[in-house]
Amino acid sequence: MQGNLTSLELCAGAGGQALGIERAGFGHEAMVEVDKWCRQTLSLNRPQWNVIEGDEADLTNFDARPFAGVDLVAGGVPCPPFSKAGKQLGAADERDLFPEALRVVDEVRPKAVMLENVRGFMDAVFHDYRQKLKRQLKKMGYSFVDWHLYNASDFGVSQLRPRVVIVAVRDEFADKFEWPKGGDMQPPSVGHLLHDLMGARGWAGVDQWRDGADEIAPTIVGGSKKHGGPDLGPTRARRAWEVLGVNGKSIAEEAPDPDFEGMPRLTVRMVARIQGFPDDWQFAGRKTNAYRQVGNAFPPPVAEAVARNVKAAITARRLYAVA
Repeated sequence: MQGNLTSLELCAGAGGQALGIERAGFGHEAMVEVDKWCRQTLSLNRPQWNVIEGDEADLTNFDARPFAGVDLVAGGVPCPPFSKAGKQLGAADERDLFPEALRVVDEVRPKAVMLENVRGFMDAVFHDYRQKLKRQLKKMGYSFVDWHLYNASDFGVSQLRPRVVIVAVRDEFADKFEWPKGGDMQPPSVGHLLHDLMGARGWAGVDQWRDGADEIAPTIVGGSKKHGGPDLGPTRARRAWEVLGVNGKSIAEEAPDPDFEGMPRLTVRMVARIQGFPDDWQFAGRKTNAYRQVGNAFPPPVAEAVARNVKAAITARRLYAVA
């Protein structure tokens, strides 16, 4: 019944959601991503992926019709229209790509849709926006349309990272979808998670640091091209990092040297591990571009959990009563 499941990934970023969906058993027919550094990252890690280049790398120019019939349309449409930092302009924000994502769904008509966004998407101010989205998807034949707020820590990721996942399932599979529950895996503390990376150059204080960094991380902040650089977020976030013994004012090129004293900074690799990326996942570009990709990513373990349940729904064996 299952066959080879296929996916079309929109606003793919550095591949966090794509990696999770791949682990859940989907093959990617194409990846649409406007940022050149992200596209390089995708190709660097998965040369076999069809990463769209040229004008169609911009979702507003992408023609999805050649991919009609894929099983899943997934993506992480830009979050600034719904984030506090982005002033929550919603549909009035030029970065709102939900209309383009819906156009793609209409052109492709997949069995299921999976989109992620920030917690702000659930705010009361966007009630009408959410209901309009639901109506549009239902009109296309998706009788299950819903959203769920997850913390990445529910799936073993060492940070809170609240994210909204929106799932739509076509009529004939709608009754088979269930949200994953999470909460089965206790995430390691930042100290235990990063102990080997932080001590990679022989830092004498690494064990003491590990014992002090005994909580999960605050939510990683990626910044945008308009705002933010390679740091761990605004003042409040940096204070939370200080409690864990981490200097969040900038990102380090490498782990502390043997005689280092004070609060260490994180490297891009360390932040990537906190996001749930495997250590062999490489990021194109120098520190600022690489960190921004990591900071904006959807943690792969969360994407995998939801995608597995989507897969279970659209491959469920149907039982028909015999008259």
